[in-house]
Amino acid sequence: MKTAVIYNSQTGFTRRYAQWIAEAAGAECLELSEAKRRDLSSYDAIVFGGWARAGGIAGLDWFKARMDQWAGKKLIVFCVGGSPIDSPEIEPALNRNFTEAERKKVDVFYCPGGFNYEKMPLASKLMMKLFIKTLKAKKDQTEEEREMVRMISSSYDISDKKYIEPILNCLDLA
Repeated sequence: MKTAVIYNSQTGFTRRYAQWIAEAAGAECLELSEAKRRDLSSYDAIVFGGWARAGGIAGLDWFKARMDQWAGKKLIVFCVGGSPIDSPEIEPALNRNFTEAERKKVDVFYCPGGFNYEKMPLASKLMMKLFIKTLKAKKDQTEEEREMVRMISSSYDISDKKYIEPILNCLDLA
């Protein structure tokens, strides 16, 4: 199956997952800016990866705008974020990014990545600092909120190649 793995990465976690998937699938790996200039009609499967951004998936609008022209192809989206794989917020957040009709055309996955403040643009760093400050100031914090503050207060990496297995299964490769 001729496959393209396209990614939009801010700090490198999504790029890493895209490269792992492309390597395992024998696929071409393209950064989103390059994929925008390419004709993707010859591919049987298109895998798109973007990073989690305020409940959305960065770059997803580009992918969604082309879903109809890719009818008949295997379509997969993976989102990389800083939450652990078992976080209860993941599934609802992923579902909010697609209409019911879109969900019938695409398989969606989550891959835990982390935070890399050293590679993060200044605007994103400032937004995260504000978010952390807001969470810390909240009265009656839940245990989950305290744990979130602890995790996102500094850089960390929870990415692991094992999280691509469901994507490879979807591509009938595992």
